[in-house]
Amino acid sequence: MFAVLKTGGKQYRVAQNDVIHVERVPGEAGAQVLFDQILMVGEGASATAGSPLVAGATVAATLLEQVLADKVIIFKKRRRHNYRRKRGHRQPLSMVRIDEILTDGARPSPRKEAAPKPAKQAKARPADADDEDEAKPAKKKAAKPTGRTAQPREARAKKSTKGDAKSAKTGKSGGAKKKK
Repeated sequence: MFAVLKTGGKQYRVAQNDVIHVERVPGEAGAQVLFDQILMVGEGASATAGSPLVAGATVAATLLEQVLADKVIIFKKRRRHNYRRKRGHRQPLSMVRIDEILTDGARPSPRKEAAPKPAKQAKARPADADDEDEAKPAKKKAAKPTGRTAQPREARAKKSTKGDAKSAKTGKSGGAKKKK
């Protein structure tokens, strides 16, 4: 059995045990969410379409976690005006798992509370490891070379200019001499 539900201005085709990302819905991880705007429900040829909603149909879901979508970069540019603006945005989403598709005004079945995902914790270290850290001095990072090295002024070659003193005296350019 499938249902087409509407939430956050979008429509989703769902079945039992589907995990979907929808626009942010209020609640904590592990809470039950009821979607009551159902546009279509059924299976195959026996699907019922609402006008606009199916009366008495709801979808029960479990809120797994609140997440952020991938970053979208907004870059504005007006050429020849030195105008550039770069901005990023991450849309807040909710990850939900569809538990039941209910029709005819049925209530969701009682369920045991699902434990929310445990937060990532730092690795537990043994108590004697703290003593070792105090004994060792902290290492300093080595400076990274920049790629350019300073040269003394004498080592740099001078560029010749068009109006050198030698060419001004002789009236000749400093080009290659002809062989006879």
